[in-house]
Amino acid sequence: MYVFQTKRLIVTQLSHQDIPALTEILSDPEVMRYSVRGVCDEEATRKFIGWCQDCYASHGMGPWALTEKRSGKLVGFCGIGPELVGEVEEINLGYRLARRYWNQGLATEAVQGVLRYAFDQKQCESVVVIIEPDHAASVRVTEKAGFSCYTMQEFHKKRVRLYRMTNEDWRLRLHDELAVVRNQ
Repeated sequence: MYVFQTKRLIVTQLSHQDIPALTEILSDPEVMRYSVRGVCDEEATRKFIGWCQDCYASHGMGPWALTEKRSGKLVGFCGIGPELVGEVEEINLGYRLARRYWNQGLATEAVQGVLRYAFDQKQCESVVVIIEPDHAASVRVTEKAGFSCYTMQEFHKKRVRLYRMTNEDWRLRLHDELAVVRNQ
């Protein structure tokens, strides 16, 4: 099911048809290096997609398939979904891209599209991103997307950065971007 698109990506709900391509991505140890779940085989990928489908049904959102418009290939996933952080259910943004699509700006493009959807369509109060401090690439993507402040927390027995963007932060960022465009 179609969700939205960006300049280079079509964003849809994950389905069981995505299992082979997503398993290939999630079974790469380098892609999963900072994942709390670790490397996923086909069964783990099937369970992940099942969880995503449950999220779509219960929350109207979840991790979505990212398909490159030009090639029609699945490049990974990006989306928002419920995540228990301490005692609080948060709306967490997460993503994974196949290694061959790294360093092309696709993760930032996907994250910005998901934030637009989260704040404009779903009217989320806030979105968090949970990142291990050593994951420099994800820190860069997160900060390029407009997240700036974080707290250090424990998550799945690891020290992580918890970034938060509120709906108000999102609106102010859009306002500031429009002002810059007008002044050029």
